[in-house]
Amino acid sequence: MSDLLHFEDFKQGQKFDLGSLTVSKEDIIEFASEFDPQPFHLSEEAGEASMLGGLAASGWQTSSLAMSLLAENLLNKSTSRGSPGISKLKWQRPVFSGDTLSVNAEVLKTRSLHTKPDLGLVSFRVNATKQDGTQVLLWENPILFAKRSAVG
Repeated sequence: MSDLLHFEDFKQGQKFDLGSLTVSKEDIIEFASEFDPQPFHLSEEAGEASMLGGLAASGWQTSSLAMSLLAENLLNKSTSRGSPGISKLKWQRPVFSGDTLSVNAEVLKTRSLHTKPDLGLVSFRVNATKQDGTQVLLWENPILFAKRSAVG
């Protein structure tokens, strides 16, 4: 586990590029059918008639896609012990079929936990942007990480 990121490896201002992925029409409809079956997430016609202007991914889908990249490219390469929740979540612009999302995370602050000396809390800001640079998602949340001394 020595090659994993531990609490001590995170510093305020540090940034992580978490990768990118492209959203398809089929992805949007499949996710919405199961988790957010609102008309503008299920059909192009309803999407075009809505204020979104087209078939748009659910904000929950956009969040899930960003979470997938966060897990694959940071958390699964660390001593992450989970999170107590999300402090802020904003869906800023719609995501449409064919959009490519790029996700990054920035460390806002770190702090040791006095009640759990083997853990530290790292607060992140996660951003997702479309291929043209438009920001579509922002969230902030603390994540628990094991300290190096606790894992050895």
